[in-house]
Amino acid sequence: MAAILGNLRTTIHISLALAIIFFAAIFFLNWAPGMLSFWEAVARWTHVVAGIMWIGLLWYFNFVQIPTMPEIPDEQKPAIGKHIAPKALFWFRWGAAFTVLTGLIVAHLNRYLVDALTLGALNGFSVPYHIVIGIGMWLALIMAFNVWFVIWPNQKIALGLVEAEADAKPKAAKTAMLFSRTNTLLSLPMLVAMAGAQTLFG
Repeated sequence: MAAILGNLRTTIHISLALAIIFFAAIFFLNWAPGMLSFWEAVARWTHVVAGIMWIGLLWYFNFVQIPTMPEIPDEQKPAIGKHIAPKALFWFRWGAAFTVLTGLIVAHLNRYLVDALTLGALNGFSVPYHIVIGIGMWLALIMAFNVWFVIWPNQKIALGLVEAEADAKPKAAKTAMLFSRTNTLLSLPMLVAMAGAQTLFG
């Protein structure tokens, strides 16, 4: 057991295999109402997994790394900046991308993509589900934009992953932190919209 759990890749591969077996069992036992429902479930599962990766790392940065950095001795900080932060930012930004992509796929498969993105305007704002899920989708899109086009470019400068003037690093670090904090602020309302839409109207 230690050989399996001691290697992250092996652990994830086995976890994924178990998830696929579970999905296959649902399909072959005809528990899913139809093929479309089955693929909707697969897409939603993928969306949730990517979202956990994204928001989990967002909260790690804001609840753990950023507040702890001032307490870390200067000689130890390079370990965070050169090793931990770049790896975390890789999973962070791709978690954001896949959360958005799979969310759009879920909305398309459930035939509410356009209605949600227009916040129900095409139906005269008469379908609360479209308004609520649409607000969640737009908050997620804003957050993903911040990740890819503000946080990541500034983090590359702050961490020294790209060439920049020395005085640009503190400014870039502050900008990245403020937009990361903005995403943290938006994360709870976004999750209310996503979970609330499914619970109240799904």
